[in-house]
Amino acid sequence: TKALVKFVRCSARTVTFQEGLVNLLENRQNATPGLRPAEDTVCFSDRRQGGTVQKTGLSGQPYLWARLDRKPNKQAEKRFKKYQHSYKSCKGFTWNVEEDFKTVPETWIPAHRVKHHNGHPVPDDHGHIPGWVPVDKDNKQYCWHSSVVDYDVGAALVLRPSSDDENRLEIAAVPLADLQEQTLELIGTNVNGNPYGLGSKKQPVHCLVSHGSIRIRNPPPVDFHQLCSWLQESPEGRVEGIVWHCNDGTLVKVHRHHLGLRWPDGDTCFGTRPVVIRVDGTVDAYNNSKDLFTSFCALNGHCFSRLQDIQFEL
Repeated sequence: TKALVKFVRCSARTVTFQEGLVNLLENRQNATPGLRPAEDTVCFSDRRQGGTVQKTGLSGQPYLWARLDRKPNKQAEKRFKKYQHSYKSCKGFTWNVEEDFKTVPETWIPAHRVKHHNGHPVPDDHGHIPGWVPVDKDNKQYCWHSSVVDYDVGAALVLRPSSDDENRLEIAAVPLADLQEQTLELIGTNVNGNPYGLGSKKQPVHCLVSHGSIRIRNPPPVDFHQLCSWLQESPEGRVEGIVWHCNDGTLVKVHRHHLGLRWPDGDTCFGTRPVVIRVDGTVDAYNNSKDLFTSFCALNGHCFSRLQDIQFEL
């Protein structure tokens, strides 16, 4: 197994009811002063596009891993749904992990917080076993993940706030060693309908975003109606959702869909922010690398007025 770059996930709650989610947040805020609205972060994309960085295996080098949930086969899923329908709950259902689940690559590992019983990972309430697989350049299923990482150089293409201007973003080639134990999301042309308008079919653009790195400025109060108004009317509210961070490590996530709102819905706050390219070095350094690294290297130092305006043919 190759070394990996792995995202370690904090405990997270996905709130799925409308007024109920605000009650949860209000109760949490009253009970835990550590709920800090000032440190809310953009909820970027579906978790299935996530990745993680960690050291493991023979090489001992950081490696990017992609999210892959192990799911039940058709027969087991049918039995599981029948049980849920009969008992209105999944509690008490018995899985045979060795026989009930689809096969996964030998390199697959369960996620950090997955429970184990008799040496086998235990499925969650949805009948899935969250896990990770290493991103290899020859795996077509993860070709877009592969496009943003260069193991020879030991770097990944990361979108983050600019170091010299908080209002501007930057795309940088970041050492994989600096990303260890972080959870990231893959965004770009061929991911989740490309809500941020990155690249084109002819020139696809992808990059990684570290969870919690893009903070929402002037977030709304924890109030159902004010949250809805902010997400629909404020320029800062043109985001997929908000993640509240608590001092005890708990994350509370609210997605637009939880409030009955569309996503995407026009231009996004994220896609319209200015961005500078900081992929340093010579083009020769990436001659044996990915086309995306080579293209960004040629744009080093160039600024675009909007993230969605990035193009390689200037």
